Amino acid sequence: MPEVHDSFCRFCHASCAIKVTVEDGRAVKVIGAKDNPVYHGYTCAKGRALPEQHANPSRLLHSVKRDDEGEYQPIGSQQAMDEIAEKVSRIVEEHGPRSVALYTGTYSFPYPTASPMAAAWLQSIGSPMHFTSATIDQPGKMIAPALHGTWGGGPYHFDGADVWMLVGANPTISKSIGVPCMNPARRLHEALKRGIELIVIDPRRSEAAKLASVYLQPRPGEDPTILAGMIRVILAEGLGDPAFVSQWTRGLDTLRAAVEPFTLDYVERRAGVPGEDVARAARVFAAHRNGGGNVGTGPNMARRGNLTEYLMLCLNTLAGHWRREGERLPNPGVLMATSPSKAHAFDPYPGWGFGESLRVRDLTNTVAGMPTAALADEILLPGEGQVKALFSLGGNPMAAWPDQDKTLAAMKALELNVTLDIKMSATAKLADYVIAPTLSLEVPGITLPTESLTPYAMGYPEPYAQYSPAVARPPEGSDVIEEWEFFYGLAQRMELPLSLTAAYEWGPDAERPAVTELDMKNKPSNDELLEALTKGARIPLAEVRKHPEGGVFEDPTIVVEPASPDATGRLELADMTMLSELADVSEEPVLQDVEYGYRLVSRRLPDVHNSAGRDIPKLLRKWRYNPAFMNPEDLAAEGLKTGDVIVITSSYASILGVVEAEDAIRRGVISMPHGFGDAPGSPDDKNVRDIGSNTGRLSSVDRDYDPYSGIPLMSAIPVNIEPAEESIAS
Repeated sequence: MPEVHDSFCRFCHASCAIKVTVEDGRAVKVIGAKDNPVYHGYTCAKGRALPEQHANPSRLLHSVKRDDEGEYQPIGSQQAMDEIAEKVSRIVEEHGPRSVALYTGTYSFPYPTASPMAAAWLQSIGSPMHFTSATIDQPGKMIAPALHGTWGGGPYHFDGADVWMLVGANPTISKSIGVPCMNPARRLHEALKRGIELIVIDPRRSEAAKLASVYLQPRPGEDPTILAGMIRVILAEGLGDPAFVSQWTRGLDTLRAAVEPFTLDYVERRAGVPGEDVARAARVFAAHRNGGGNVGTGPNMARRGNLTEYLMLCLNTLAGHWRREGERLPNPGVLMATSPSKAHAFDPYPGWGFGESLRVRDLTNTVAGMPTAALADEILLPGEGQVKALFSLGGNPMAAWPDQDKTLAAMKALELNVTLDIKMSATAKLADYVIAPTLSLEVPGITLPTESLTPYAMGYPEPYAQYSPAVARPPEGSDVIEEWEFFYGLAQRMELPLSLTAAYEWGPDAERPAVTELDMKNKPSNDELLEALTKGARIPLAEVRKHPEGGVFEDPTIVVEPASPDATGRLELADMTMLSELADVSEEPVLQDVEYGYRLVSRRLPDVHNSAGRDIPKLLRKWRYNPAFMNPEDLAAEGLKTGDVIVITSSYASILGVVEAEDAIRRGVISMPHGFGDAPGSPDDKNVRDIGSNTGRLSSVDRDYDPYSGIPLMSAIPVNIEPAEESIAS
């Protein structure tokens, strides 16, 4: 008999509450949980396709090992751990701990036990080489607050705000940034009914832009120009919250001088947006104290992403968009140990220049993590400290990393290449071992990862949490293991101790989080690990379990506390590194890249998540590939039509693209999703109509890169186009 179970989706970070129909241990149907107090029945096509993901014919049900002929043969998970542990031990003995690196990608995020266990294993080896997708996605999200300082009361949330600005963000599609990812369309609709004033800056008239009170459609990569122009208007007209600025900031006069060149006329000529619209955006944004603004992935992947994020923080501070003494905290946390919220500023702290130094481009560790764009070089560069072994967890480096040609060379150069993946992805096809993991409905889970995103305007605006037991069984006859079990198994075989640190809300006043030393003789259960990760939480995990459909755990008595009597911190409006970059912007020619006719920007498709979902037919009914969206007038000028194949060429490399007309895109812009395609030179590499092309191939990691996070130009890339040869186009 079919049974219906409560659970939540882990296809992406949104953690939507779902109802799962299970027959004979197999998920057969997924719908949204309509009575859920936060999601209200919402789920997207990806979540509803979970049964197809779990039963996909291309899913790996057994781990595989590459033989001497380059073919993959099944291998038992226990034997794989035996062999890999022996190889890692030998590599560490010969080359030192630094020779082993770990990359954790976006798809590891929804599984709260996976990355902590992998990181604990790497730390036990003694290797500092832990890289994540954060430094090739939105590093400015972490770096800018380090330079600006933080406000103890925290930011306002979109729900209840009077004004909000989105820079290169489209929450109803990305399920992130600004509008909470829990049923974002509903929340946006409710906010508009409430009267929120929405400002959107985006080269594409996105779904969010069509609802905006003020919409600016700039040339790609000019977000710092526009934000600096808005700051100039606010300062010149005395807008915002001067009393807050006077009490809690420093550097105002220096910032005023830095934005002086960004007149409305200059901004209009450079960014291609009407100056009066920039002024209107500034006035609307500064007219309300209960508001905020966020920057999306695209601007972080463009040049000067840190500067864009920093200027956005300055705008929020000038407008006084921070929660004050006595105001209720709408989300004081559930599964995390929380720190006090006090109405005072905390000084900036180092954003980079600490921890491990890399051997290339003078890069160091950062608050966003180790610079992932340098990892291929760390693998390829001979000498002491060379990375010899790579473990990829929840990521697909061949699809995600920039500079695909160099990434390919690095994957081939490794002495040991291990990936954990549900399919033979572009990265898996280059690995020595591919470990077959369980999938979301087959394991217990908690919404802790989504809760951890709250400070970045991507998590819960209310104190919500859900626990789900495993509701389905792995396919009969399979040999799949949880990802944490793999790293625990390696540690057992290598006789290494492991410890897990409880999740906590980071803050200058945060208490030291609880640490649990794991029993290395008796393997812990999944639930025991979840207990360790939530030790010290405001709401015990045992209480959250009592609400199988998810629950909101409010405490209206938790408010922003008064400032500490000895508070001396100030928010920094004039970080000299950022203002030096802003000066460079003002000194550049107004029209750049005259030898290139277009700029290619990144975007997302609604039914895939980076490189995940491309093997599920239900999600590919509209496009199997990543179209190169262009304005119809540009297509006409180039003699092209929808469906034609073009060659897109940057200063570094070329890729193919299938053009698609879209009126919403500014002329001179190509809008193309990332995470598609295969490895260079693979048999399917030019099969663009089936698998698309990889935009990361257009980026060089050692040209035009951020000197701190190492992220190269991955969006707003200057390119030219031409029709593809007839043999390819057909």
